Amino acid sequence: MPGHVHDAMSTVVLTIGPAHTLRQAARLMAARQVGAAVVLDPETSGLGILTERDILNSLGCGQDPDREHAHAHTTSDVVFAAPTWTLEAAARAMSRGGFRHMIVLDRHEAVGVLSVRDIVRVWTLPRTTAPRARTVTA
Repeated sequence: MPGHVHDAMSTVVLTIGPAHTLRQAARLMAARQVGAAVVLDPETSGLGILTERDILNSLGCGQDPDREHAHAHTTSDVVFAAPTWTLEAAARAMSRGGFRHMIVLDRHEAVGVLSVRDIVRVWTLPRTTAPRARTVTA
């Protein structure tokens, strides 16, 4: 199966803080049309990820999205991908870990987010030029 992570990753990286409410995170994710936000906690200097699934699980449990904060729902035990990984290696990591989004790091900087949808797109559609990288901070 062809391709590398840099061929498929979304270069729109939405970063939020741990104090964002789930409603704020959901609004930002919807506005930027992304399925995950990178959670940057300046106190721990670590990266986490908050996904649509995390927000849905909270809502399904009856939690208030205006009172629940990103830090309480963020996955901090994140598997990171490198832009040079093959898509097959990334897909295997996602399958083994049971997750659908990966933060892509290059020299300790988040340069993209890779989703299962991104992999399927590259494997099934004609190859296109990769979009320019940009980071969006909320």
